[in-house]
Amino acid sequence: MFCEHRWDRSLAFGETVFPCPRPGPAPMLLWLLLILAPGRQPAGALPKALLLLKPPWSTAFEGETVTLFCKDHHSLAWEYVSWYHNETPLRKQSGRLQISKSGHYRCKTQRSSLSDPVHVQFLPDWLVLQASHPAFERDKVVLRCRGKEEEDIMERTYYKNEEKIGSSYNSNITVYPAFNDDSTYRCTASGMYILGMSWTETSRPLKIQVQELFPSPVLTASPSWPIEGSPVTLTCETWLPPLTSHTRLQFCFFKEHRALGAGWSNSPELQIPTMWSEGAASYWCQARTVIPRILKTSPRSQIRVHRVPVSDVNLETQPPVGQLIEGEDLVLICSVAAGTGTVTFSWHREGSERSLGRKTQNALSAELRIASVREQDAGRYYCAADNLDGPVLSKRIRITPRVPVSRPVLTIWGPRSQAVEGDVVELRCEAQRGSPPILYRFYHEDVPLGSSSAPSGGEASLNLSLTAEHSGNYSCEANNSLRVQRSKMVSLSITVPVSHPVLTLNPDVAQAMVGDVLELRCEAQRGSPPILYWFYHEDVILGNTSAPFGGGASFNLSLTTEHSGNYSCGADNGLGAQSSETVSLNITGAIPRNIGSVPGPDPPAQALHSPPSLSRPALMELQPLYSNVSPGDDDLVYSQIWIRQHRERSPAHSPRTHQKGEVFHQEPAIVYSEVKRADPYDPARQDREEAAEGYENVPCTSLALDH
Repeated sequence: MFCEHRWDRSLAFGETVFPCPRPGPAPMLLWLLLILAPGRQPAGALPKALLLLKPPWSTAFEGETVTLFCKDHHSLAWEYVSWYHNETPLRKQSGRLQISKSGHYRCKTQRSSLSDPVHVQFLPDWLVLQASHPAFERDKVVLRCRGKEEEDIMERTYYKNEEKIGSSYNSNITVYPAFNDDSTYRCTASGMYILGMSWTETSRPLKIQVQELFPSPVLTASPSWPIEGSPVTLTCETWLPPLTSHTRLQFCFFKEHRALGAGWSNSPELQIPTMWSEGAASYWCQARTVIPRILKTSPRSQIRVHRVPVSDVNLETQPPVGQLIEGEDLVLICSVAAGTGTVTFSWHREGSERSLGRKTQNALSAELRIASVREQDAGRYYCAADNLDGPVLSKRIRITPRVPVSRPVLTIWGPRSQAVEGDVVELRCEAQRGSPPILYRFYHEDVPLGSSSAPSGGEASLNLSLTAEHSGNYSCEANNSLRVQRSKMVSLSITVPVSHPVLTLNPDVAQAMVGDVLELRCEAQRGSPPILYWFYHEDVILGNTSAPFGGGASFNLSLTTEHSGNYSCGADNGLGAQSSETVSLNITGAIPRNIGSVPGPDPPAQALHSPPSLSRPALMELQPLYSNVSPGDDDLVYSQIWIRQHRERSPAHSPRTHQKGEVFHQEPAIVYSEVKRADPYDPARQDREEAAEGYENVPCTSLALDH
């Protein structure tokens, strides 16, 4: 025989075994209504009371009793409690109420509002499915499958939406239903008769409506109608049931889609230091729990803000009036003494139809920067402010930028293009622009020379008598107390005329021998290079030598009897020629022309005696140099001859005055070496004389180059 009763989940308790349980009333759907309709409280209302059951099951057997307690946020209330059964007030006002009738129960205390209703049922069934009370969203709910005769139950099986979710002999199970979960739960209990036949009972279906952990928040503002520009405190209002007051809530405030403040915080309040009217801008907030993660959002709301018109518009400048320098930035500051909301600032100059600039912002002042103010920007300026009640103008102020000096230009004026020692030059310094007075300073190699003032602007000058030490770099400086500017460097080279040169002879003797080599040394102690030196014998030009870097120059002369007489030299560096004192020289001891007749041809007579031809080029080729070379005998008897030619010089380059068109050449200088003679008593003399017949004249090119 098989008997079946439909139950839902419950805990097993030992009960008496019946041969076959009596069938109960027709199966009906049990509703565990923890919160039938989660309430929304108006802002500022008292928190809801919480109704508690003991034992904590909302379903019981007929004949049993359940005790109700009412709790507010502080504690259990023991008096002055209002009780309601199916919305009908009960007379009892004590802190607890014992019931045995099915129905909806509610309560409230003096410190709370009316609780949500709890539906308690007393059933005549043999098997009931019980759920723990209270249960909050995402909180655990204990299900107990309970029979009247627990000891007969061998197995309990639990179902959710007709799907098995667990089974046990004498244990409860735990589920975590979501808020507004519409799932249906039931349980079955089974056992064995004494005769070995099995039986099964089934509970009535049960739906668990989970209580909201906390209601969706409501955003409030204090004051509710603030003045624009004043602070406002926003509050995100919600509450937690008394049994869950340990749960921590976090809050975040929003304006449109932008988070305000630092984002999420533990405080349900946020202070806005300055509130502005921004048309249809909406505010809202969110509240959430950390564990479990539950997030709820308030409705969006708009905050009405009272606007104050602008007044007392004022314009200021940075730098202050009278201290603005051309080239600097000018900052125009427009401010209002009163006014709220979004203010539009604009800046203007008299005589200009277009505004200089415009800014709209939530502030009582705004700035406009004019970069690099110029002299032509001078004029009368003013600003205007408007926060939708019409523009209000400031007073006009005059702005005149001061002009700093520009970089001056230094020029040097003198009597000639090339400055010469002894000239008087004028140093002129001028800045093209700059507010007067201007003080000019002049420098030579950064050493001050002097200063000069230009009270009305323009240029200033300084006269300078030149010496050789005045060569170098010059600059000037302009200063009008707004800015100091230095000019570029200007180089000045002072040319010093040559002094009278001094002619010296080396060796320094008044009488010389024919065949000696005499060095004529000419030197001017002062004079800018290059210096060209000319050498004279009885006012006839011997030759010239250049000193590119200054100092003296030399001219070598191999003496003959014709070289006796007076010598002098001249120096010229383009600023005027100077002549030396005359030096006399006497030549004695003439040497025969054919001395040292060593075998070999004589030099050409033209090379020794003829003056240079006028048709020769300016730069002459060196004449052949001959050397009597021994074929190999160590006791060589030789002679050497060389001839030096010089360039033609036009009269323009000569330090002396000559006839026009006349060209001068130096006479060929014929130099003879001494002839080595053998001892007349030497027995080998005859051999050497015979060996001399083997000599030949060989051109000595290297020797010519050396000389």
